[in-house]
Amino acid sequence: MYIRIIKPLVDFIVAFIAIIVLIPVFILVAIAIKLNSPGPVFFLQERLGKNGRIFRIVKFRSMRTDIVSYKFGEVLTENNPQITYTGKFIRKTSIDEIPQLINILKGDMSFIGPRPPVTFYPKKYEDYTDLEKQRFFVKPGISGLAAIRQRQVNDWGKNIPIDVEYVNNVSPWLDCKLFLVSLLAFFRTDNIYTQNNPKIR
Repeated sequence: MYIRIIKPLVDFIVAFIAIIVLIPVFILVAIAIKLNSPGPVFFLQERLGKNGRIFRIVKFRSMRTDIVSYKFGEVLTENNPQITYTGKFIRKTSIDEIPQLINILKGDMSFIGPRPPVTFYPKKYEDYTDLEKQRFFVKPGISGLAAIRQRQVNDWGKNIPIDVEYVNNVSPWLDCKLFLVSLLAFFRTDNIYTQNNPKIR
């Protein structure tokens, strides 16, 4: 009942309200991105969603479009020339994640859930074990248990078991707790770019 009806309904309502409230932010960030570098405002990428369904995640673009040397999984330091001046700010403040509210409205994502991996990394959907596939039993989230425990630690060997733990214990109370903690973590910028916690695209 909660996962099938209540959670999607709450997600939609909150995301709808948030987008309306954040329209000025969308406009200001879009202008800053366009003024800072040529290219689209949004960065789109295919990700794996619930039951392995592929969808396109939406983020504010933070990297230059004229740089073609980037390889997926490459560690991006704060002074990496591939990241635009505006990109540094929106990545450090996690503002680049805000457009995922659109994914929530479309039903692709939730506020809380396992982070959606790309279609080929750490492996293709069919290559996940039956236990690992449990992380795909629910919609992916903007934030989640693994994201809170290990912010910006891109180690799927550690994150997947935490995702499975979340799926096996999901409840309104757990989601509320993670949502509130995520709001506080949203304002943390001390560990976005560090040697031990690298941020990748």
